[in-house]
Amino acid sequence: MDHEKVNILLVDDQPAKLLAYEVILKDLGENLVIAASGREALEILLKTEIAVILVDVCMPELDGFELAAMIREHPRFQKTAMIFISAIQVSDIDRLRGYEMGAVDYVPVPVVPEVLRAKIKVFAELYRKTRELERLNRELEDRVRARTAELERSTAKLLESEQRRSMAIAAGKMGSWDWDWTNGDWMWDEGQYRIFGVSPDSFEVTTANIQALLHPDDIDQLRTAIADFNKGARSYEAEFRVTRPDGEVRWCVVTAAATVQQGGRVVRVSGVTVDITERKRAEERQSLLAREVDHRAKNALALVQSIVRLTRAETMRTYVNAVEGRINALARVHTILSLSSWQGAELGKLLEEELAPYSVGGQIRLSGREVQLAPATAQTLALALHELFTNSAKHGALSMQSGRLAIGWQAEDESLTLVWDESGGPPVRPPSSLGFGTRSLLASIESQLGGQVLFDWRPGGLLCRLQVPLARKTSLLLPEKFGAATSIELQRASG
Repeated sequence: MDHEKVNILLVDDQPAKLLAYEVILKDLGENLVIAASGREALEILLKTEIAVILVDVCMPELDGFELAAMIREHPRFQKTAMIFISAIQVSDIDRLRGYEMGAVDYVPVPVVPEVLRAKIKVFAELYRKTRELERLNRELEDRVRARTAELERSTAKLLESEQRRSMAIAAGKMGSWDWDWTNGDWMWDEGQYRIFGVSPDSFEVTTANIQALLHPDDIDQLRTAIADFNKGARSYEAEFRVTRPDGEVRWCVVTAAATVQQGGRVVRVSGVTVDITERKRAEERQSLLAREVDHRAKNALALVQSIVRLTRAETMRTYVNAVEGRINALARVHTILSLSSWQGAELGKLLEEELAPYSVGGQIRLSGREVQLAPATAQTLALALHELFTNSAKHGALSMQSGRLAIGWQAEDESLTLVWDESGGPPVRPPSSLGFGTRSLLASIESQLGGQVLFDWRPGGLLCRLQVPLARKTSLLLPEKFGAATSIELQRASG
């Protein structure tokens, strides 16, 4: 859905970091405003309505803490969301100082783009919702004044206006109500009954019955509102939860305004209740997404770290090629998984991506029904298949035009069996001992997936059988002992 763009202020004295933040945040579709110093940021704030401020803690002349304090001193910016970015280790005292200055969050350097985007998006959306709620509050106050004036006019005009108002509120998942402060009588519209999950035919609207539907932790909100109005408050706003009779919990925002007589005595309180359950759930999903992105990023980095640390080669060029090949294999499976929102990967698609460079002249044949692999299984199997393809291209069937490779698989009883069958390539003889690459492949399949690898070193070509359970939960991290597999070191006879 299209929405009005909000302004996000980026404050940093280093142009390179500002450019990086612009690149990271441009996909949000908001207006990015740049400030190269704290003083420039203050000038922009006085001229522009800002939703979120992203500010570097360490800046010359005016650092992030000092800037935050100056911003909070201005009445307009006391609720503006500020996120600190810190490239140094922040102590608990510094964090407390930052939160006292008005920071809503900290982002450490190096910045994870997905996490930064998620945080900025949440506060930008909250800013939009807050502005919308303020607009509704103003409209409510206008309606209350209009209704008070119309009480002196005809009943027909009042009824017509009330009907139009009720239709607008129902369309926005809202409900309206009136509370006679003198005798305690309540009046609810249809939307208010709907939010509380009760029927006008069976539910008597009394203070006691309403309190019984409030979440136990939020009952004090009602008491606080009553006390504030008794002390002279003219409006009140709060979030609370409703526990419907069927047990469902709904989040709401209530905005109330008082009608007073001469002398300041409250005679009526009118309000609007907005069901914000979907917004709350969206915020929870956003928070979960941020944590999930952080988890996956750490897993991917650990996997790459294992590949770099444990790859073996005789020359630097061979080492670089081996590492790049494995990281590219990991990147390909990550692309497949991301397209499925990390629900899984199809084995056929995995094989097609890996064999693309080798499928020349019809040398490779695939056979088997489509099998959906869990993310962890797909990652480990992709690296193992990469090693088999790399070895075959260097020393096996794919190293000769006459060579042929048949890959067949079947899934049965929650177990996947994949057969790798080479023929027509250079003669093969069994190795005298298993090389590091072969041991690594065995470890990745057997230790991580709980599967089994069987090699048959036939003179006419390698026959390899992989058996992998499909239902077992597996780790995304490679074991430290073996890490990423290197090329299988097959000893083959020449001629």
